[in-house]
Amino acid sequence: MLRTLARWSLAAAMVFAGVSHLFWARREFRAQVPEFATKVMDEDAVVVASGVAEVMLGASLVALPASRQRIGVLLAAFFVAVFPGNIEQYVKRRDGFGLDTDRKRLVRLFFQPVLVAWALWSTRDGR
Repeated sequence: MLRTLARWSLAAAMVFAGVSHLFWARREFRAQVPEFATKVMDEDAVVVASGVAEVMLGASLVALPASRQRIGVLLAAFFVAVFPGNIEQYVKRRDGFGLDTDRKRLVRLFFQPVLVAWALWSTRDGR
């Protein structure tokens, strides 16, 4: 029951975050786009693509219960993949989402492993 609640909460958070990438928080998310990514595609395209990925991953957690373990691994990998953006936000002192001090940006870095663990734990079999 606790895993199910955690998985559904994560799914809702992912869909919300993904939709916010596409609409009201686009500018804020640009602060997290690492420079190396802009050599491959436009900064806004990175934000949109990651938002679409978040919506799809979040919705899949609920809509595809038979594949939840695989989706959990994909979501954990996604969290690892976006981590360089969080690091760059800290290193380059970019404000975004209220992360307007070095301390806040540093503390944010320690939540990424929590997200990885949440994705993996909430999607594994309860045995």
